[in-house]
Amino acid sequence: MQPPLTHLLYLHGFRSSPQSLKARKMAALMAEKYPHIVWCCPQLPPSPQLAAQQIMALISSWPQLGMAVMGSSLGGFYATYFAEQRACKAVLLNPAIKPARDLAKYIGEQSVWQRPDEKFFFEPQFVDQLTALDAGPLTRPEDYLAIIAKGDEVLDWREMAERYGGAHQLILECSDHALSDFDAQLPAVLDFLGLAA
Repeated sequence: MQPPLTHLLYLHGFRSSPQSLKARKMAALMAEKYPHIVWCCPQLPPSPQLAAQQIMALISSWPQLGMAVMGSSLGGFYATYFAEQRACKAVLLNPAIKPARDLAKYIGEQSVWQRPDEKFFFEPQFVDQLTALDAGPLTRPEDYLAIIAKGDEVLDWREMAERYGGAHQLILECSDHALSDFDAQLPAVLDFLGLAA
């Protein structure tokens, strides 16, 4: 019997923020229906190493059996790392599979999607930091739900499906990288987390 959820962490993607549509929808849902659950969606720094340190410090006091992590794109890659570290449930939304490979071409100045005037610098050493955070094979695939869109214009859905083979998967025939139809996926997310819709 899975203990009830008490803490939920949401990790946004590359060039994204807690202001992303999915993060805001989850924040509103948690505040309205599940105010007793600790909800956290931090702004992650560009450095993967620094992001990992900050996230670990944030969740270090959270109960392992009552926590879960959600992540979108690069946040899904991070979520996998922390789910393996803490042996907790994870919901992955079009998760990045090989971000060290894919983000190497983004070295340089970048802007935040939700605030184009806000700039940050993606440094060459960040690629190596991403490599260091690769979680390796899943030790408990049954604790993962991967929501994967075949219409993802950024990531290859086949890589995602293969990476999370053995996990719970929701493969969407179309949709997109941002999961613009996220409302339709919310019941599956809540059910996996043991929350009533």
